[in-house]
Amino acid sequence: MSEQDAPKIEFPCPDYPIKVVGVNDDNFRGFVVETVQIHAPDLDISRVTVNDSRNGTFQSVTLMITATGEDQLRALHTDLMASGRVRMVI
Repeated sequence: MSEQDAPKIEFPCPDYPIKVVGVNDDNFRGFVVETVQIHAPDLDISRVTVNDSRNGTFQSVTLMITATGEDQLRALHTDLMASGRVRMVI
């Protein structure tokens, strides 16, 4: 069996999905949207979805951005995680 390389992303990549998971607190969605808009100003807010965990402790915010490169994605991840409000970025 041979190992396959991970699929390469071609940039720009429209409709690149990002899911951000954090503690369900005051305006987590708003925080995530504002942070993402810094790195992806063309974010279509109408496509943002929010889901609460079964017990309501956590919330996931899913967004679709136009990914312009690895640097953009890395910076976005760094900013979200540095907040202390985010547990995971997928």
